[in-house]
Amino acid sequence: MINGWSLEIAQNNAFPLLGVDFGGTKIEAALIGGDGSVLERRRAPNPGNYDAAIATVRELVTGIQTHACQPAGFAIPGSPSPETGLIRNANSTWLNGKSLNRDLETALARNVKIANDANCFALSEARGGAAQGHDSVFGVILGTGCGGGLVHQGRLIEGAHGIAGEWGHITLPAPGSDDRPDRACWCGRDNCLETYLSGPAVSADYRLLGGRAMAAHEIADRAAAGERRAVNTLDRLVSRLGRALGLIVNVFDPSAIVLGGGLSNIDRLYGDLPGAIRPHVFSDMFETPVLRHKHGDSSGVRGAAWLWSE
Repeated sequence: MINGWSLEIAQNNAFPLLGVDFGGTKIEAALIGGDGSVLERRRAPNPGNYDAAIATVRELVTGIQTHACQPAGFAIPGSPSPETGLIRNANSTWLNGKSLNRDLETALARNVKIANDANCFALSEARGGAAQGHDSVFGVILGTGCGGGLVHQGRLIEGAHGIAGEWGHITLPAPGSDDRPDRACWCGRDNCLETYLSGPAVSADYRLLGGRAMAAHEIADRAAAGERRAVNTLDRLVSRLGRALGLIVNVFDPSAIVLGGGLSNIDRLYGDLPGAIRPHVFSDMFETPVLRHKHGDSSGVRGAAWLWSE
């Protein structure tokens, strides 16, 4: 028993599962049915302060009708260290070094599991999402940051150190003149994929080409209307994504790649990326589909809930 809640019940999805998406700008709590549907949800802005965020989570979970001892799964930026349990690698840097699991269990009086938000996205899209039926899935988050998660036969691959799929802080492969100057990342390294393949990175690239400050979705709209500077910005994005995903294909060889986050709404990615990936794959063929997410910003909370059915 887990605080009176049977693990077997949780794993068999006999009751709705509780998930929380602890995002950079919002926090969402939801009950997820055994069929993957969202039965009830509550959202609030993430206050960007540790103690206030814990209080926000408690308020959201309290407002959802759950079994008093039902465990909760959390999708977060970053991940807990398997050695210390403290959060590391979060671009919401105020989470790093915190005992988030312990503090959430104290605040909620229930057991908690935490996983990286890209892992939760990949799990959601592999189970009843865009990649349903695929044996191996690489889930990609291209939003305010850049992350990835690996799923094989419906189960997360987290690795020996809990960082499997953490491609956002790999150095951009095969950089050329269009990829200069060097870009400093918040993690302390230079030229991480996150500095090229995130929404803020696309906005910065557009400014480097002489454009004014604007959001990535506006740049995509301008590209669709034929603005040359915006088209060039997306050309560079496709080239960089092709190189970066080619690296993943050579290591993991997924049967499907699923895109999520704000940049995943750029339509041309789905037509252009397979051709951009193919030259970087060490194979005589490349047929892996690049898929648009099915569950949008609900994928994180769905995957978080299913951490207890892993």
